[in-house]
Parts: sequence; C-alpha cells; structure tokens
Amino acid sequence: MALAVLFTACAKPAHKPRIVWIEAGASSEYYFESQENIFRDCKRIKEAGFTDVVVDVRPTSGDVLFKSSVAPELRQIAKWSDHGHKYTPREATFDYLETWIKAGHKAGLKIHAGVNMMVGGWWSESAGPEGMVYDHPERKEWCAVDLLKSGELVNFADNTEKIGGRFLDPANKEVQAFLIQMLRDLAAYKGLDGMVLDRCRYDDYAMDAGYTQAAYDGFTAYLGHEPERWPALSHCPGHVFIDWDPDQLDVQWLTYRCKVIHDFVADARAAVKKVAPKLQFAVYVGAWFSEYYRSGVNWTSPRYNLAQEEKTFWWATPEYQATGFADLFDFMILGAYGPADDVHGDKEWTMEGFAKLGRKRLCGDVPFAVGPDIGNGKGFEKGGRADVLPEIAETILNEADGLFIFDLCHIRKFDYWDAFK
Repeated sequence: MALAVLFTACAKPAHKPRIVWIEAGASSEYYFESQENIFRDCKRIKEAGFTDVVVDVRPTSGDVLFKSSVAPELRQIAKWSDHGHKYTPREATFDYLETWIKAGHKAGLKIHAGVNMMVGGWWSESAGPEGMVYDHPERKEWCAVDLLKSGELVNFADNTEKIGGRFLDPANKEVQAFLIQMLRDLAAYKGLDGMVLDRCRYDDYAMDAGYTQAAYDGFTAYLGHEPERWPALSHCPGHVFIDWDPDQLDVQWLTYRCKVIHDFVADARAAVKKVAPKLQFAVYVGAWFSEYYRSGVNWTSPRYNLAQEEKTFWWATPEYQATGFADLFDFMILGAYGPADDVHGDKEWTMEGFAKLGRKRLCGDVPFAVGPDIGNGKGFEKGGRADVLPEIAETILNEADGLFIFDLCHIRKFDYWDAFK
C-alpha cells in the first residue's frame, strides 16, 4: 500500500505520526467564519509536536465542507448548549477544506479529511431535523430500519428515541453509489494527504439495525434462499450483546452485515485510488473490538483467528472472519477512549492494552495509531490532566505505530498545548 512505508511498526517513536482530530461541530464557532484562526492554529498544532491533522468535513448531518457533485453544502451544524442542542450557522463562503490544506502545509502538517460515512441527517428534540434525508424526502428510504425492543420496525428518520445522526442503510446500492461518488470528489482535492472514514458501520451498538428491503434482498441472495424468519434476530428484539447461543441464521445475519461493510470498503478504496493513487486511505474504529461487533464491523485482519483468540467470538465462522477489512486500508486509527488513569495494562479499556491488542488483531496488515478522548472520557471531563498526557503519549508510541488525540477543541479549552510538546 502506497503510504504504509511512512508508518512502519519498527519506526522509532520520534518518527511516528502524532495525529489530532478536529470535529466540525465542536470547533464550528471558531473556524467556520475565520481563515485566520485556521492558519494560526495550524502553526500552533505543529509547535505542539503534532504531525497530522484530521479535519471533519462531513458531519453526521451528511452535508459537507468541501466541493462535491452529489453531497449538499453544509450551512448549519448542531452544537450542544446549556439549553439543549442548537444550530450554528456557517455564512462564510471560503472553501473550508482547501483552507485547511493550505494552512496545514504552510505549517508543515499533513491534512486528512475526516468523513462520516453511513449517516445522512441529524435530529434532536431541541434543535429539530437537519440534513439530506429530511431535505430530500425521497432519501428517507435510504435510512436504516431498526428493530426496537417493542418489536416494532422503525425508519431511522422517524426514530425519536435517539438523538444524533440518522444512519443510512449500508446495503442500499443507491447509498453506496452516492457515498463513493462523494469520496471521488474528495479524492480530487489538490494537496489532500489522506481521508479517514468514520462511522463506516451500522448504528452505534445496534445489532438489530439494517432491516430494510435492500437488506432483505441482499441477505436472501447471500443465503441462496429466503431467510426462515425476518427480522433475523426477532427472537430477541432490541438487544445489544449476544447473551444466548446464536443459531445458524443469527451468525449468518451478523456475517452478512460485516460482509456488506467489507465489500463497500473494497469498492470505495478502488474508486479513491483510481482518482488519487497516492492518497492515504484510512479508517477510524473503536478499539474496543470485543464489543464493536454490535455495529456490524470486523476491523481485524482476515488472517486473525477470532474464534480461537477471542472468547466473545466463539461462534465466529471462517466466513465471518473473512469479512475482516484491515488489509483494505493504508492506515487505521483506533479510538482508545478509556479512563484517564487507566494507562497501563494488557486488556481493553487501558491505553496500553488497546494498543497491544490492536497490534495482535491487525496481524501486521496495516499500520495503526491509538489514542484517547481527552475531553469526554472518564477523568478527562473537567480538564486539569496535563500531568498524564505525556505518559499516555509515550506509552502509546512505544506500542503502536502512531498517536491519536481526540479532539483539538479539548486541547484549546484546557490549554494542553505545552503538555504535548
């Protein structure tokens, strides 16, 4: 893979990338209207020791902060306030992504575009609906369909039980075509160093997501016959973990969902590389793999023996393991969103453990960065943790191929600049 040589596992810590993420909503009031703030902070990011920046250019509303032939331009974004969510408008007309590329390169940084994938709208009771599935009623059929605890099937656009992004149906061919064309447009940006797919999965922790007509047709084709029951997991609606002995259809349904994501990623990679062969094609996933299966993603190497190595996956068949998509990416970012004080260890929910297990699960297929949420994780919420950040950084850089920090807004809010130097 073209850029993997930049992030070799044997590289010394000083040469490994240090990546900071910039979520669009959290920084909207600071960057949306000001090119000067973008240029100023790129210089400061570089001085703090970071090498790479991931700029969120497609938030969960599905609207975008770059030029696209298919995706609508973002004009407002939901942000939390003391009175609930409210929308922050964007009135500036400058090209947001292009500005970050120019400012980043001037400062000596690499700029990657963060792209929320399987989402197309946003909703909360306090702010109301926003995004393409609401602006274009015909695209409501693009949304995922969830099986609720009540046994009711509901289109995600109508699901008022959940605040936040409206998830799309990964099995829908129109959704896939739309997203791949959007990535082609993004890959064409001059000077862009890479793209990072985010939320390239089903709804958060929703094993019962995806019961659309497109999924039924696809699952039928996958099985070679109609499923004996639909929804496939209807004997246990609304569950989030496998807490029973899954039967054959259960496992086939979980495998099918992972295969949908795997095959979409393969198609997306091919499309992106055709436009920009040297562009780094990357993904963000949660490092807590023992739970992440709920979202229909297998981010391990297809060579990793899940059933043998992970007791959670005693049921995993060779067909399930074949959906591992690590080998399809040039780089991977693992969110290690554990408590601030749980730095050392060998298991999940410690920074060191996340990194060690990540290396084991990826089997050398792809270089990877690991890192914490330094504003929302337990022990980070109120700031004042500059003392632990160097220890976290050193520990992760000794175990992984790079350091990842979420989010720049927390560095700015809690004045952690010097801690990263």
